Amino acid sequence: MAPYFLRNLVPQKEKRAEARPLLSVLAEVTWVQWALFFSGWLAWTCDAIDFFAVSLSVSRLQVQFNKKTNDITTAITLTLLFRTVGAIIFGVLSDRFGRKWPLVGNLALISLLQLGGGFVQTFRQFLALRSLFGIGMGGIWGLAASTALENLPVEARGLASGVLQQGYAVGYLLAACINLRLVPETKETWRSLFWTAAGISMFAAGVRALLPESEVFLKAKAIEKAKGTDTSKKTKIFIKETGEMLKRHWLLCIYAVLLMTGFNFLSHGSQDLYPTYLQTSKNFSPHNATVATIIGNCGAIAGGAFAGYISQYIGRRLTIVIFVLWIGAFIPLWILPSSFGPLSAGAFFIQFGVQGAWGVIPIQLAEMSPPAFRATFPGVAYQLGNMVSSAASQIEAKGGENLKTTIIKGGKPTVVADYATVQGILIGVVAAFVIFITIIGPEKHGSHFEKHKTAFEEGAARDDAVMEEDVIAGHHDLRDDSVDEKKEHV
Repeated sequence: MAPYFLRNLVPQKEKRAEARPLLSVLAEVTWVQWALFFSGWLAWTCDAIDFFAVSLSVSRLQVQFNKKTNDITTAITLTLLFRTVGAIIFGVLSDRFGRKWPLVGNLALISLLQLGGGFVQTFRQFLALRSLFGIGMGGIWGLAASTALENLPVEARGLASGVLQQGYAVGYLLAACINLRLVPETKETWRSLFWTAAGISMFAAGVRALLPESEVFLKAKAIEKAKGTDTSKKTKIFIKETGEMLKRHWLLCIYAVLLMTGFNFLSHGSQDLYPTYLQTSKNFSPHNATVATIIGNCGAIAGGAFAGYISQYIGRRLTIVIFVLWIGAFIPLWILPSSFGPLSAGAFFIQFGVQGAWGVIPIQLAEMSPPAFRATFPGVAYQLGNMVSSAASQIEAKGGENLKTTIIKGGKPTVVADYATVQGILIGVVAAFVIFITIIGPEKHGSHFEKHKTAFEEGAARDDAVMEEDVIAGHHDLRDDSVDEKKEHV
């Protein structure tokens, strides 16, 4: 008989026995729930616009600061390294104070840092600001996912997860469109992309500020208030509960980080250096490289929504495995051709697979998380994976510079960096790892995580239970003392 983790990949009908039709569920979603979902999606879109502003500007930043490709990608690495710090800070704030104002503050922060990035004059200033920017970016994903998903019905979360995650592809697409049309028409070039991205992030902060707090969080707070729970020690309770969670779920924590390491290598390895790869190894013009990037992101948007939808029926892990196998099938089309048409098709199909697999991740992480940490756990796991994979673009840049190929440029054979071979090898190895780590992992398809208490409530409830036991024990002691006194009197 096959091992349990393999048998468990097969869709189980009983998990869908009580599920309602998707269209009926969507018709019941209120405008507030839709608005909260949109605000989470928009926040994640802004994250992508701000991040990929560097990837799309590598060649211009090389000229601006007189640096090599490998030097410029250091900014990408630093941003990814510091995102874990932001995930911890804003994740704790969200589980402690609610979803609304931590996300508003987070978006305002990245807006200001992105705006400042457009004014730097030296490479050191640029690296320092992108490092600080990484802290701000680190908080967005966890807050956006909890805001968007926890208020929706269970039956809609698969599709919603796919659409939410593709906010990242939409952000990349918008950044590419700005880079294609606005940047060449302004004398500030790459700086105008940064400033525009900052304005969009501030707009997203305004949208979230106009909407109410998460209904799930408010209900939890109301129950807590009705019980008369002492909230003055919430931070202390949260720290204590975090320690208990790590003791109980340490293996799950390690697994989540490994899973997100593979996924982040998959996305950053196929995206961060893609425009540079096309311009250097395939001799594309900046315009054609940007258009190919846009086509790839159209595939990403389609893949994410489709994968999220079918994961509601065939399960989360099986959907991920199918889409990662799809990636492996299209790697040759992604790196072997030299003309625009086939390479653009390769970009479309590769990103359909990459972001299709990614489309399942928000709901997969939310369902497998310890319920009391459903904002902190996914965000921190995601950003720790980001930290481990932060050198993806530098690995490709360095590997491409060491591995050369010859192309015809200006009618003459020219030796250039072979980014195609390096990216093909990296993505192939990472895809195999993601399939393995996905198959051996857990799945809680259809989990009603919104019904569980937060860490603060669980800790407070546990403390109340302990106090109640102490009171009962005290009554027993008093009663026993009374009996003893009567015996002595007799």
